[in-house]
Amino acid sequence: MILGMSLATFTQFHVIISLIGLGSGIIVLIGMLQANLAPTMTTVFLVTTVATSVTGFLFPFTSFGPPEIVGVISLIVLAAALLALYSFKLAGVWRWIYVAAALIALYLNVFVGVVQTFQKVPFFHALAPTQAEPPFAIAQGIVLVAFIALGIAAAKKFHPRPKE
Repeated sequence: MILGMSLATFTQFHVIISLIGLGSGIIVLIGMLQANLAPTMTTVFLVTTVATSVTGFLFPFTSFGPPEIVGVISLIVLAAALLALYSFKLAGVWRWIYVAAALIALYLNVFVGVVQTFQKVPFFHALAPTQAEPPFAIAQGIVLVAFIALGIAAAKKFHPRPKE
């Protein structure tokens, strides 16, 4: 039992909030590329992405490995995003810190999504059963290059108009 839920139910809960974080994060990224803050969707993205990382630590684990490292990194960059947005109001250098931190958090969720896809979806698992095979590396490479390009574009274009 985790938080009063069976492991299966808790896993479903974790996956649902992860998917909400991914979907809202993509919407936030599109908004950044259009110089739009999208406050409600940004809050949904940040809250569900923090919740995804936090709930990930509640799963039973015997050693501190890659999933936990990704979770720690995610929480650190999310803290920077939250500070940049809510404490420093995207002023000066905090605008690009917010963009970088938010997109790193989204990238990490997509990265984990690719890992999970190759672990759980039979078609992809057959292509890379140990995740050391070229199809897995190619998929992760494409995701990384896409996020670098999108991050650069978002940092250049994201200049939301101040509220009046």
